[in-house]
Amino acid sequence: MTEHCQRWRERRATYRPARETIRPSEFDVARMDDDATPRAFVERHHYSASYPAARERFGLYHRGQLAGVAVFSHPANDKVLTNTFATLAPLDAVELGRLVLLDEIGANAESYFVARCFEQLRAGGYRGVVSFSDPIERTSITGATVMPGHVGTVYQALNARYLGLGTRRTLYILPDGTNLSARTLQKVRGAERGWLGAVVSLVERFSVEPLDAGADRDARMDWLRRAVMPLTRKLQHPGNHKYVWTLDRRVQLAGGSTLYSYPKKITPGQLALAL
Repeated sequence: MTEHCQRWRERRATYRPARETIRPSEFDVARMDDDATPRAFVERHHYSASYPAARERFGLYHRGQLAGVAVFSHPANDKVLTNTFATLAPLDAVELGRLVLLDEIGANAESYFVARCFEQLRAGGYRGVVSFSDPIERTSITGATVMPGHVGTVYQALNARYLGLGTRRTLYILPDGTNLSARTLQKVRGAERGWLGAVVSLVERFSVEPLDAGADRDARMDWLRRAVMPLTRKLQHPGNHKYVWTLDRRVQLAGGSTLYSYPKKITPGQLALAL
């Protein structure tokens, strides 16, 4: 497994010794009713600086202070859920989209936290959870490690079922080491909800030329091509590790789902297949 547990603060990864234990009596786990507080926490501390399409949010409170956030989201495509769970409709399951704990919190807190979240999800009628862990390191343009890659140790500690690597794809890495997501590009191209916020973020973070709010599709496409894409580096990605939990014993995995042994690290052979 690992001798250390990953933590975050101000988008920088740190590690705690895995042998640490926590005192559950010092912690509370509570559902968060809106996106304002969890969004601010995730965008401040998680390496991606991004917030998913949240359906449920939970806070981990240490002696009354917010010290962690778990966001259960809806994936960009319903098939992420329906191709995983044979008997579930898309709204019966969620994706664990973000899990962020501050560096002051001892090891084993994340498994405690997620287990309490699962209890509340089950009580709320959810019957399945899927999550992904990214094994590939991210670096900034200066070579600094932004995200060291991980195999999903906390998911293994929670007895998740492991379904192997997901879809291979090409990522476009921005100068700060974050990924310019396909969803962001889609929003800007189609002027979908949230597109202007995505533009403002890119302008503020990388000093690219502004784009007028009234720009038509041709202007938006040209802006992406000239101002944004030249900032990026291509990364051929072998796919994320995929884990699932059934919150109801009657739920079955979709046909063709093969269970694999837990990964320890991505192998050179797996990486070679993606390149």
